[in-house]
Amino acid sequence: HYFNKAHLFWVNKTLQPTNTHILPPSTATMRELRVEDALMYLDQVKMEFGDRPQIYNEFLDIMKTFKSQEIDTPGVIRRVAALFHGNKRLVLGFNTFLPEGFRIELPLDGSPFPVYREPGRAG
Repeated sequence: HYFNKAHLFWVNKTLQPTNTHILPPSTATMRELRVEDALMYLDQVKMEFGDRPQIYNEFLDIMKTFKSQEIDTPGVIRRVAALFHGNKRLVLGFNTFLPEGFRIELPLDGSPFPVYREPGRAG
């Protein structure tokens, strides 16, 4: 696979520890990601939207915006969930890259609109 700088930029961002200084060491270790995980996810996105490269490029743009801290974790969750709307596998697969305590879920009522949980907030 050929990955350009934007791909590796996203991989580097997702593999950087987030707030590990406030997490117990065992928790921080459990959230360790491998480069292979990020590359595999990128490959899934690329394959899923092979006929619409603008979606893949928009995903990379969202990640760049997140890296530059123009949007926060809830913001990146909302944008990725909206971009991949209707694709349960990609929406839920993004959980792998979220900081501890954040989680995207699909409602039990069968609604296709994902919701997310964040640390310290119920529902």
